[in-house]
Amino acid sequence: MAEDAELKAGAIGFVDALVIGLNSTSPAYSLAAVIGPIAALVGVHAPGVLLASFVPMLLIASAFFYLNKVDQDCGTTFSWVTRAMGPWWGWVGGWAIAMTGVLVVGSLADVGVRFSLLAVGLDSWADSTPIRMTLSVLLILVMTAVCVIGTEASAKLQNALIIAQVLFLLVFAIVALVRVYGDDSSLEAVRPSWTWLNPFSDGGAALTAGLLLGVFSYWGWESAVNLTEETQDSASAPGRAGLWSTVILLVTYLAVGFAVVAYAGPTFLADNADEEEQIFALLSSEVLGSWDWIVFFAVATAAIASTQTTIIPASRTALSMARRHALPRTFAHVSPRFRTPDVSTWWVAGIAIVWYVVVNLVSENALFDSLTALSLLIAFYYGLTGVACAIYYRRHLLESARNLFLIGVGPVLGALMLLWLLVASVRDMADPENSYSGVSWFGLGPPLVIGIGVALTGIVIMVVWRLQAALFWQERRGVADPALVHGEEV
Repeated sequence: MAEDAELKAGAIGFVDALVIGLNSTSPAYSLAAVIGPIAALVGVHAPGVLLASFVPMLLIASAFFYLNKVDQDCGTTFSWVTRAMGPWWGWVGGWAIAMTGVLVVGSLADVGVRFSLLAVGLDSWADSTPIRMTLSVLLILVMTAVCVIGTEASAKLQNALIIAQVLFLLVFAIVALVRVYGDDSSLEAVRPSWTWLNPFSDGGAALTAGLLLGVFSYWGWESAVNLTEETQDSASAPGRAGLWSTVILLVTYLAVGFAVVAYAGPTFLADNADEEEQIFALLSSEVLGSWDWIVFFAVATAAIASTQTTIIPASRTALSMARRHALPRTFAHVSPRFRTPDVSTWWVAGIAIVWYVVVNLVSENALFDSLTALSLLIAFYYGLTGVACAIYYRRHLLESARNLFLIGVGPVLGALMLLWLLVASVRDMADPENSYSGVSWFGLGPPLVIGIGVALTGIVIMVVWRLQAALFWQERRGVADPALVHGEEV
């Protein structure tokens, strides 16, 4: 039967997984989205905030690495949390991952289309909502088809896109810094200083808000681990790819962050913070002149690549949940021809398209508000994974100092940092004035209402499915298999 088909083992290697992890984060788009607002909050210390935001990501990446060593399940957080903390927590964690894809895919496609049109001089098309929405939906369908056709095809496309994206970013950063040190900046340039790496200069609410943005900029690297069942050396390669993704992102973010802040100066970035991803469009002509299309293509390739790779965690999580009877069995269907989760992939894309169209028709600000709500889901399931790591390995934490700190203390510390950011995010989102729309929904900011709505919808679906199919909820908490823990170096 088709349902018995399995994912294609060994379809990709370590480098492919690493590239997919990087592209899921969409470095150029993420930088464009956060550098202006962070600079508005902390000035020249924006690179320091990006550095500080890296810490919880690295600690959670460690949890992904060690959990993948003992359980190579494409459902990642869903599977691990279920084993460590029970089915209820596992289901909620899986739902959070699936919904992040739904909330963000449409926006990524929109940005990819917008900047592609700008790069080829079709500015009027980029400004037309009907044209942009139509092309965005088509882009989602094409990227979904690539995902279904095969993991190898996805990897080849991602390899090309990451080369273009990183190359364009490096050209922009190098030219910007050369012009700064040559006193040739057209804006209020400031020469870089190592003191910019101190994120605590302003402290307080500014630091908290900046860290929230910084965490969002790193989100997505775990897509490499969602492909664990399709990756060569599945016990270690996906986890290493996730770890290395965060490190490469840090280096990229700091290089471009220094270049942007140095060339534009904190005042310009603060004045244009509301432009979000448009900040690179504003700076491109200033830095590169007639070569500004390079920056447009950097953001476009980032968004297009992430449109595809963001579907991966949601579709693989749905597949994993269905295999264990936490969702209807139809989501577990694997294409006999392509050996990819075709049904769950198309479902994720379909729901994402509906969300994108409906919310965009409400207003573009409402679409941005739905993206803001992502931070709640991200902080939740990353934190949940960190706690699950320590719990699942609890009988092995005292075997060595390495186990204690890399498997226990580190992931839990990362989870606590994210919990703090989650609480701070809820407090901030409660104020309608902090939203893009600037309106009140039920007395709260739209992002918080969207976040609460997603959570409540998940709980309702979970309870209904629990009443219809009880098998999954019979699973009991366990511990890491000692044979697997000690079978390979950990």
